[in-house]
Amino acid sequence: MYRLNRFLRQLPAQVLLLAFTLIWSYPFIWIISSSFKSQSEMFLGGINVIPKDPTLDNFVRAWDLANFYQYFFNSVIVTASVVLLVLIITSMAGYALGRGSMPGKKLIMTMLVISMFLPKGFTILPLFELIVGLGFNNTLMGVILAESGPSKIVSILLFIGYFASLPKEMEESATIDGAGYFRMFFSIMLPLSKPILGTVTIFSFIGAWNAFFVPLTFTLSKPSLRTLGVGMYNFFGTNSVDWTGLAAGAVMSVVPIIIVFLFLQRYFIEGLAGSIKG
Repeated sequence: MYRLNRFLRQLPAQVLLLAFTLIWSYPFIWIISSSFKSQSEMFLGGINVIPKDPTLDNFVRAWDLANFYQYFFNSVIVTASVVLLVLIITSMAGYALGRGSMPGKKLIMTMLVISMFLPKGFTILPLFELIVGLGFNNTLMGVILAESGPSKIVSILLFIGYFASLPKEMEESATIDGAGYFRMFFSIMLPLSKPILGTVTIFSFIGAWNAFFVPLTFTLSKPSLRTLGVGMYNFFGTNSVDWTGLAAGAVMSVVPIIIVFLFLQRYFIEGLAGSIKG
């Protein structure tokens, strides 16, 4: 009886939350459904999410005719490289600022926080000049460097909060055992920061995989080097839009994000909880 009464008391709230969940997830469900529909059924089918005559032609057209196979390969290279660079740079910066006692530490952190509010369009011109000066314009390396360099302040702050919360006794024990600064970081501190590594990996993966402005800017003369975020515009013609092909392309582009998030969701939750606690 106690469980039944408890269930009945919670039933209205659960029904309300379920309704909000369905409303929130309906656009995503509709996109998935539209990727299996014909163009006419997509426009005439209303809000129906069950295709009458399911077809895979949209996926084939998106993969071959829209050059998605090339964009997908470019996105994998760019995203994997960006995630690796961001993890190395932000973890080392977070450790230095979270555990170190360098002069001007507060000033550096203040400047980092201020730089968070600078729009990407404000920094794209000096960034473009830097990439051109290095000779990496219209190359995947240019896209990787431009995407992994700026606007990673949140990741650094996550590492700072986590490293600052770790007990100092671990460093003291490692120092007694003869461990140097870098060995202490790579052998002890970095393995302990798996939750933050997972969180930063998810943030960096989503940002690099969905990037549009930077890949477009640095591949203007070489469309073959574009990523999926830019390649989606292949479905927009001069006088028409291939909406079902666009839906299929959107589904294909979001599947890797879902897989990575499901694989790292435990570390993602632990990382946010650990940073807030720290």
